[in-house]
Amino acid sequence: MWEYTDKVKDHFINPRNVGEIENPDAEAMTGSIVCGDALKLTLKINKDTEVIEDAKFQTFGCASAIASSSILTEMIKGKTLDEAKKITNKDIAMELGGLPEEKMHCSVMGMETLEKAINNYRGINVEEDEHDEGAIICKCFGVTDTKIKRAIRENNLTTVDEITFYTKAGGGCGACKVKLEDILNEELAERERAQKNAPLTTVQKIKKIEEAIETVINPMLKMDGGSCKLIDIEGNIVKISFKGACSSCMASKNTLKGFVEPKIKELVDKNLEVVGV
Repeated sequence: MWEYTDKVKDHFINPRNVGEIENPDAEAMTGSIVCGDALKLTLKINKDTEVIEDAKFQTFGCASAIASSSILTEMIKGKTLDEAKKITNKDIAMELGGLPEEKMHCSVMGMETLEKAINNYRGINVEEDEHDEGAIICKCFGVTDTKIKRAIRENNLTTVDEITFYTKAGGGCGACKVKLEDILNEELAERERAQKNAPLTTVQKIKKIEEAIETVINPMLKMDGGSCKLIDIEGNIVKISFKGACSSCMASKNTLKGFVEPKIKELVDKNLEVVGV
């Protein structure tokens, strides 16, 4: 038995904006009745301002699918197309107070249908919609590798079960689960590579610089009776002050540029510049 929030229950029992707009400015459909979930969205759009003036939906599916569709129409009415396009499946689920993880694919269906409707209004053919391209991985539900990769990236998925919850892929016969595992491993490896190359935050820089000073730089300076201390960081400028014998040493500039800065570049970030204060 799924645990639903009161808001999900409310939008399931009393769905808003059910129906179809006559002569809509934009329309789109995602899913398939054969697959168990389908959503048709129609929009009335102000052509001068691109504000969504009205939105209606018709959904075939479970309580989560109906609630997600209902709340989506409430969320987009009054927004411009550019504002609406920023709505993610996480936003839809959050607006409902959360969805059972196994039902997150309902929020994904809402997000994808909205994107298709906006593309429909702007004259972008479905074939040109990158999210619809890709090879079919799950034949039971017609889920492509492109859709699976997008769900993994945007929702930080880490297991095959989570992929099934968000896309339904693997939820039928299960024959595609080996392929899902392969795609997941590729995406996780790419995520790890990206994290390693991600720029450090200021807090991370401070922590790594202080660690470098304590464990590598000061032990060497103390051999000559000196030491140094981190004072501040401004962007990539690292400000340090010398202590002890180093503070009055005539060769402190050489120590700064010939030893301290190269070590901090090596151990923390090659883009840093070290100055004395």
